[in-house]
Amino acid sequence: LVEICNMIAPEHLEIMVKDAKKVLRKIKNAGAIFIGGYCPAAVGDYIGGTNHVIPTNGNTRFSSPLGAYDFLKRSSVTFYSKDALRKEKKFIEILSEFEKLFAHQNSVRLRFKNMKDIK
Repeated sequence: LVEICNMIAPEHLEIMVKDAKKVLRKIKNAGAIFIGGYCPAAVGDYIGGTNHVIPTNGNTRFSSPLGAYDFLKRSSVTFYSKDALRKEKKFIEILSEFEKLFAHQNSVRLRFKNMKDIK
C-alpha cells in the first residue's frame, strides 16, 4: 500500500494502523498526512494548524504544501577561481558545443584568450 500511495501522491493521506510512525517513515509523496484513528483530514482543514494549500492531482511527487519559505526570495551564488575554471574549461566547451550554446562556450574561451598558460 505504501508503494501505491507514493505512486498516487495523494493530496490528503490518513494512516490508521497500529504502527503508524513506521508507515509514515516510508511515505515519500503525500501533501497532508493525518496519523491515527482520531485525526481525520477535517482536523487539518479546520483546526490542526497545518496548511491546507496542498498540491493536487499527484503533484506531491515533486511539490510541497505552501509554506512561508515559498514567499522568500533566494539566489544561487557560485564562485570559481581561475584555476578551477581552467580545469573545467574543456568540459564546458564540449557541453556548450553539443547544446549549440556558443555564447556559453565563448564566455569561457574569452576569459583565457590572451593567456599563454592555457592549452
